[in-house]
Amino acid sequence: MKKMTCKQLGGACDIEFLGETFDDIASQSKKHGMEMFQKGDTAHIEAMNEMQKMMKEPSDFAKWFESKKEEFNNLSNI
Repeated sequence: MKKMTCKQLGGACDIEFLGETFDDIASQSKKHGMEMFQKGDTAHIEAMNEMQKMMKEPSDFAKWFESKKEEFNNLSNI
């Protein structure tokens, strides 16, 4: 089991996500982001806007995604 925070994944807060795989954590992060969007949380919305800018260039997003996956892989188990 490993953990990453919302901020580590490009978000706006320190909530922690726990998972066995990066996909587990990414899924939790996405759900959290949607919840914060629905609540109108401005910090998270700003973070999402930055992410959307990056997604306009698929190669940039792919590099970012791979770097986060590598960061996860290099974390120690908790």
